[in-house]
Amino acid sequence: MAVAFAAKKAAPHTSLGTLFLTAGWLDLVSPLVLLAGLEHFSIAVGDAAFTAQSFNDYPLTHSLVATLVFATLGAALYLARTRNRGAALVIAAAVLSHWVLDFATHRRGMPVWPWHGGGHVGLGLWRHPAIAIAIESAMFVGALWVYLRATRGKDRVGRWGAVAFPVFLAALFAATLVSPPPPNAGVLAGVGLAGWLIPASAWWVDHHREPAGA
Repeated sequence: MAVAFAAKKAAPHTSLGTLFLTAGWLDLVSPLVLLAGLEHFSIAVGDAAFTAQSFNDYPLTHSLVATLVFATLGAALYLARTRNRGAALVIAAAVLSHWVLDFATHRRGMPVWPWHGGGHVGLGLWRHPAIAIAIESAMFVGALWVYLRATRGKDRVGRWGAVAFPVFLAALFAATLVSPPPPNAGVLAGVGLAGWLIPASAWWVDHHREPAGA
């Protein structure tokens, strides 16, 4: 989320919805792949202090190689549609940033390549929840400040939506910290599908805003 907000400064004419879609692409497509039985998650309370989810088999969506493929395809599609090379590079960076941030937070379980073995890596910041929450909160607030400085509301929806949407995201993040773990991975995937509403909401809010220099 923080990356999407901050990226608006570098790509002012790219919809915030597109930036949220690309920055969150790995997590958005992952529930679909999980429900198809091509990847596997499990619930392991105590596996990491920050989350009860054990990400033990997700090479198709979260390996570094797969992420680079997604980043390249995303940039190519955006470039073909807009002819904006700078924004296309921002799209690629947004997709890739997801793997980089997951590498910092996840335990040693992030696959590098999508075939057997995977070469799993991870710094495990989630094992220190107070530090993880502080860093993620600071990133969110800083990126939101960048977005609000880079854009301005065109109408009442744009002005108030830019307040309500971040508040909703913050509440959603807080809820994930206090909610009990899901009973199984299927429920986790079902909840994950609701994440598609976030890029749509970001698009709606941003549609009522414009670059600050306009």
